[in-house]
Amino acid sequence: MPHSISRGRATTYVTLRLTRRSTRRETRLILHGFRETFQVAKAHNSVAVIFISQGDPGWDLTDGTRAPLRDPKTLAETDGQPDGFQSFLLALRDQVIAFRKPVAYVHRDSHYYRVDKPFLDAQGRRLDNFTRVETFGDNAANGTNDVNWVKATVNPRSREVFSYQPQIVPGNRVAVPSP
Repeated sequence: MPHSISRGRATTYVTLRLTRRSTRRETRLILHGFRETFQVAKAHNSVAVIFISQGDPGWDLTDGTRAPLRDPKTLAETDGQPDGFQSFLLALRDQVIAFRKPVAYVHRDSHYYRVDKPFLDAQGRRLDNFTRVETFGDNAANGTNDVNWVKATVNPRSREVFSYQPQIVPGNRVAVPSP
């Protein structure tokens, strides 16, 4: 199953299995389920939608060390490699704009904790209702034990709906041990 939809009291949650090498068939199935997600969210008057996925699709031209670089307007990868994400990102952008309420995309893939707003419309304007949350991971290559977690809080009455707080596991602190 390439996706799964569930609902909280005020939000719609979706898990995705989409990678850079997803086949066209997998991508079509995901796009069908993806459109269904926003239909469900609208029908139930969800205040927000959150996607949870492994893959970091890359959003723009800012960080080629962690994800593929892509033209933020066309969402095409700049390296000419096979791209299982472009059609997903184009559809996501359209749905985020149409939904108008908060949409979050949570992934780990590149294992570098950050919360930002990297998604732009086709004219290059920031989609302020979209938030990317990249979670921690084990980045052993740099000698850092980054196995920590992120606490997400849902408050349907707040403007942003979701808030995030990094949770550092005391035993995983490398450079500065726990007090």
